[in-house]
Amino acid sequence: MRNNVLWGAFLCFIAAVSWGAMFPVAHAAFTHIDPFYFTIIRYGAVTIILVAMLFWKEGKQAFRFEGKGLPLWFFGTMAFTVYNLFIFWGEDLLGEPGVMVASINESLMPMISIVIVWLFFKKRPHSFTLLCVIVSLIGAVFVITKGDIQSFLSATDNLIPSILIFVAVVGWVIYTMGGSEFSGWSVLRYSTLSCLLGTITAGVFVAGATLFGYVSIPTEEVIMATGPHLLFMIIFPGLIALLGWNVGVSILSPINALLFINFVPVTTLLVSIYQGYDVTMFDILGTVLIILSLVANNLFVRWQKKEYKQPIAQTELRERAS
Repeated sequence: MRNNVLWGAFLCFIAAVSWGAMFPVAHAAFTHIDPFYFTIIRYGAVTIILVAMLFWKEGKQAFRFEGKGLPLWFFGTMAFTVYNLFIFWGEDLLGEPGVMVASINESLMPMISIVIVWLFFKKRPHSFTLLCVIVSLIGAVFVITKGDIQSFLSATDNLIPSILIFVAVVGWVIYTMGGSEFSGWSVLRYSTLSCLLGTITAGVFVAGATLFGYVSIPTEEVIMATGPHLLFMIIFPGLIALLGWNVGVSILSPINALLFINFVPVTTLLVSIYQGYDVTMFDILGTVLIILSLVANNLFVRWQKKEYKQPIAQTELRERAS
């Protein structure tokens, strides 16, 4: 049991660190290649690997949609079209500041999921959780605006890419929540089929952008120049993080796994400093606020569960005694 917990923690840690490192790595690649073809090449390779793994492990019957083709396509599109294309598109448009903006938005996923559940499922969170959501949003504002909110709002060059990044993160949250509809499937099967359908949709999107002249097909020299970046993105944030996170969550439970999201902005900060990017005090302050809000809410949820279980346990003891 203890070994399983350690394995789950290791997988979640590797996934979070990989996600944190992918934004600085992607930014370096964007000096050579556009984010559209960067994403397609990356997840095209991931899709091929996943398809081979699924066929080897579960056989051709695992590729049947079982009447769930439409929701599978929708959730796959949210993750592998909306998230993967928009987050790197927004990061590239923002330039160097986009590295931290993308990372910080990613670390907001737990808080965004709370708001989505409240809005669409009418499950109002506790006041303390709402306070944590507000604190995390303040932290995100610090990172995104660098403390100058008025200038940021007046500059559409910054606002539109930031909206793209936020929409991308919401897309991944929807994909994660949609996994519950495929509880009878293995992690590998859901990951593979959703990745396949979502990447096909992304391919159509990129083909359209190419036809309209927004992007162009990368040359062999461009592919060679971005080879190391693509290799990292395929293996770690792509394959290992996608499968490792889902397996880790199944071992640790979501409440424990979410704590590892804190390593996303921390890793981005460390890699950015190493690469010589201009990390501001607002980046550090915003990151600290988000981490504190995530940890505080996690501890509060644990305390709530403990308080809820105690009366149940006492009632069971009385029933047995009687």
